[in-house]
Amino acid sequence: MARRPNFLFIVTDQHRADHTGFGGNEVLRTPNLDRIAARGCVFERAIVANPICMPNRSSIATGRLPSVHGTRTNGIPLDWGARTFMRALRERGWHNAQIGKCHLQNMGVFKAARDAFLRDAPPGEAEASAWPAGWDDWENLERHKRERVAVPPDYYGFDEADLVVDHSDLAGGHYWQWLLEQGVDPRQLQGAKNALPFEAKTRQVWRTRLPVELYPTSYITQRTVEFLERRAREPEKPWLAFCSYPDPHHPFTPPGKYFDLYDSDKIPLPKTFEDPHTASVPHLRRLRATRGVPTRAALAPFAPTAEQFREMAAAEYGMLALVDEGVGAVLDALERSGQADRTFVIFTSDHGDAFGDHGLMLKGAMHYQGLVRVPLVVAGPGVDPAVTRSLASSLDLAQTVLELAGVPAHHGMQGASLVPLLANPHATVRDHVLVEEDEMADLLGVGRPLRMRTLITEDSRLTLYDGSEHGELFDLARDPDELDNLWARLDARSRRTELVEQLARAMMSYANPSPKQTYFA
Repeated sequence: MARRPNFLFIVTDQHRADHTGFGGNEVLRTPNLDRIAARGCVFERAIVANPICMPNRSSIATGRLPSVHGTRTNGIPLDWGARTFMRALRERGWHNAQIGKCHLQNMGVFKAARDAFLRDAPPGEAEASAWPAGWDDWENLERHKRERVAVPPDYYGFDEADLVVDHSDLAGGHYWQWLLEQGVDPRQLQGAKNALPFEAKTRQVWRTRLPVELYPTSYITQRTVEFLERRAREPEKPWLAFCSYPDPHHPFTPPGKYFDLYDSDKIPLPKTFEDPHTASVPHLRRLRATRGVPTRAALAPFAPTAEQFREMAAAEYGMLALVDEGVGAVLDALERSGQADRTFVIFTSDHGDAFGDHGLMLKGAMHYQGLVRVPLVVAGPGVDPAVTRSLASSLDLAQTVLELAGVPAHHGMQGASLVPLLANPHATVRDHVLVEEDEMADLLGVGRPLRMRTLITEDSRLTLYDGSEHGELFDLARDPDELDNLWARLDARSRRTELVEQLARAMMSYANPSPKQTYFA
């Protein structure tokens, strides 16, 4: 390319790969996301490094596993000095913007729950941050309500950050201050307590009082369009922008007409909704047995009834319809400003959601395909329309962008560039994906915080749980819906042994190689 390319990331939150038109959904309409897919390379087997927000967003930024970059779970901010691909671009002249949900730092919610989990933890830390007080407070929801937060000029490599913090109609951040500037008191409009009348079947759905034009999705779209128009005035300086929507993460609160856009009665149940879980691991059997029982924790996974599932699906589809319209406005602005021919557009999500698969909902201690597989499309100069079944990881995005930019990858990155697949969708850049998950809570009921590791290969998924003799082994070629757990089957023992060894070797290969040694002692 004669000029250094621009990069437009469009990122959604907790968005399954099959909750798009191009992903095969027969009810949901996403013409503008399909528009990206129609001119780009669609990765049908894009797998997260971790199916939780902060860890995987940090892996996208660094190209490193959560166990290596340190943000192992929500509640651990990404180290302030982390080497991100955005910083590598910034050092070479790119102007970078974060618009919307970032979530590389804590949002400051659910502090009481965190304290409860840590009540019995030993005092002190083996590792302590050397950064000055306040380094991890830039995305704090309550702080943004008190003041207009001036984010540092190098925010993990972003020159500017226009933050939307939290989800749905509960969002704050710089968006909160914008609402105040519109003469609106968010406290009078946001949340279930202010919702318009609606007899919800689950606490995860309400009819928000926020109008469409004030909803966070509309704000992010507007700010992104304004950014593109500004950058068009400096065509000699390349840029990168994260247009990051907090939807369709629960709770499901589509505004205005989008609440009624889809008829819940016309949404089919997932094929695996009635999974009997005969051979499932114990914690999933227990969870499935609580179908329809209200959960105490807003973020905890649960087993919905068919009516609850359909209500949530209709609301989530409404949220995605508004996101899709926003994506259309952003793409139009990119073309209108004359920058489309030198801009790579990358669409993905941070992780998925069980969303009715196996009769379950949300995320946590589950590595079914609906949670670990995300939409991923790369479109732009020289990329021909294609679909690839080759494995890809969230780790790979950082090195892919750097190669497309002509910027060398740095020591310690753990992904593989996907550029070869853009040229040949039948190529292969990896034979497995490693997925991690660590939580403070004892989600298994084994007396210790959750720690699980998953290996996904071309035809298998193996999951190990720390502290449990139980595990999961699925033949994805024969059983793509993951209904037949082979873990305890004698005739699958050899395959299980081979995959456990492959998992061990993968974990060894992903041990942190950074920093490089400086001497032989």
